[in-house]
Amino acid sequence: MSDNISKNTIALILGGGAGTRLSPLTADRSKPAVPIAGKYRLVDIPISNCMNSDVFRMFVLTQYNSASLNTHIKNTYQFSGFSKAFVDIMAAEQTPDNTTWFQGTADAVRQILHHLENHSFEYVLILSGDQLYQMDFRVMLQNHIDKKADISIATIPVGDREASEFGIMKVSEEGYITTFIEKPKKDVLKDWVSNTGEAMQAEGRNYLASMGIYIFNKDLLFQLLRHEMKDATDFGKEIIPQNVGKRSVVSYQFDGYWTDIGNIYSFYEANLELTAKVPKFNLFDNEKTIYTRARMLPPSKISGTTLNDSIIADGCILEAAKIEHSVIGIRTRIGKGTVIGHAYVMGSDAYQNEFDIAKAHEGGIPLVGIGDRCQIHRAIIDKNCRIGNDVRIIGGTHLQNKDHELYTIKDGVIVVKKGAIVPNGFVIE
Repeated sequence: MSDNISKNTIALILGGGAGTRLSPLTADRSKPAVPIAGKYRLVDIPISNCMNSDVFRMFVLTQYNSASLNTHIKNTYQFSGFSKAFVDIMAAEQTPDNTTWFQGTADAVRQILHHLENHSFEYVLILSGDQLYQMDFRVMLQNHIDKKADISIATIPVGDREASEFGIMKVSEEGYITTFIEKPKKDVLKDWVSNTGEAMQAEGRNYLASMGIYIFNKDLLFQLLRHEMKDATDFGKEIIPQNVGKRSVVSYQFDGYWTDIGNIYSFYEANLELTAKVPKFNLFDNEKTIYTRARMLPPSKISGTTLNDSIIADGCILEAAKIEHSVIGIRTRIGKGTVIGHAYVMGSDAYQNEFDIAKAHEGGIPLVGIGDRCQIHRAIIDKNCRIGNDVRIIGGTHLQNKDHELYTIKDGVIVVKKGAIVPNGFVIE
């Protein structure tokens, strides 16, 4: 494998749109800034994959609610002054030549091309900011070079249920993409079966889906976005389909764990899957470190709590009766007698001092965290919530979708909104 592959690559991480399907978690933060696994942000995943692949020049493209994302990246990814490494935010900007915001994935890249011109590189790695996976991009880059590809697409085998949600393609025996369809309807799926390998076929995963991860040769990308397809706004719907058959477009099949965190239920499932005894996404891999902001937090303190299949982040103070199949985020406080099950509690941004606690008591306001004797099941508790005593938050498929001042219900998952104040005895079930 060539040592120069990574040095000749720049990564562009797409921050996504307004993230309405992840609302209310995206009410005041961009999708890449949403906390995951108790201590990380979604954007840490693609950035960590790049760093583990020796790709150290990255731009993050965003335009919605980017303040917290900017702060996170500024406080986290600081490289040596003698290094060329960087992670820079590229927010949508109006210029004399362009007065519009990003209109889609391809348009977002087009609008920041002028920022790339001062850098020396041969390949552009385009990534999504809201996916959970661990991939060595050097292998995909080497495959791109070996196949003399113009464009490479990372693909993953999927089954009947998921196929209609993705761009699906068919490939030749040599791995070149011959046809591509965006989100095919169920009645035409039989025409899009691919040879995904015996192991994948045994699982019923017979279709090759685009992961939204692309490699472009630099000159081609500039040519397409500035000249040939200067009105195209989206890679998946326009750029990729219209270049299949016209240029050398290669599939790089990935057989590892990957999930697209596009809605509340997939976000909830992805976090709770981390609590499995052998999770599909391995946070404990020495070779695939997930990097994030280094916080100087104390270890968690746990008193009288039965813990089962759960992740507890730094700086927590737990007196709960029981926590199982749950992810407990940084600085979480949980009171006595409380039972947490199948939940993601994001934690808080700061501890309350004695003055804050006294003021809250005087005003009859619950403290930041979760109070005594609460029951919380099948829920996401966003950051800095104040949940009083004897509160019952019990999600389930029996609940209808709903948006309340304090919470949102989607697909049976209750999401308590960031900073919500839930009074004593409040019930959602």
